[in-house]
Amino acid sequence: MHDEADLIPISALQHWVFCPRQCGLIHLEGSWEENPLTAQGRLLHEKAHEAGVEQRGPVRVERGLALRSLALGLTGKADVVEFHPEGAGWRPYPVEYKRGRPKDHDADRLQLCAQAMCLEEMLNTPVPAGALFYGANRRREEVVFSGGLREAVERAAREVRDMLASGRLPRPSPGPYCRSCSLVELCLPRQTGAGDSASGYLRRQMKSAREES
Repeated sequence: MHDEADLIPISALQHWVFCPRQCGLIHLEGSWEENPLTAQGRLLHEKAHEAGVEQRGPVRVERGLALRSLALGLTGKADVVEFHPEGAGWRPYPVEYKRGRPKDHDADRLQLCAQAMCLEEMLNTPVPAGALFYGANRRREEVVFSGGLREAVERAAREVRDMLASGRLPRPSPGPYCRSCSLVELCLPRQTGAGDSASGYLRRQMKSAREES
């Protein structure tokens, strides 16, 4: 079990899976830059986080619900948690809002699963599934919280905690995803080939090393 002072943001897990260096820049060095994509995401989350409770037919909807897991050492806030009636109780169903479209990696799904695992600990009830709502197509993608996804949450939480404890910023790993990252200039300044291919970046680094030797 972790102490309250040692809890790390759930969002750090999403950043870690997307790019460990981005995670380090944000959560280790406190760096942040906004671009049009992050601004869209921020506005979407702000709207979703407007705290409140509403009833939609039989479903109770809570927005901006604070989350915590002492077992995982995580803290955060859910965009929306729907409570569906089930037997004599309620089944929580977290919904996370994202700009853009569904991704071909698990960063968003892992973040949602971490929210579900926090809810399970807080409410002592199973949370088998949730949904990601993407702004571009305005549709939900249901996510089933499999054993493999839960193990990935636990692993990512350990790796982020180890990175923060070490104080070492992960090395850059340039790729196509750099183009959408608002921190690309902090991570890979233009003189090192920001936004270029990984092979181009490595060629310049090798050339520079030869010239200095």
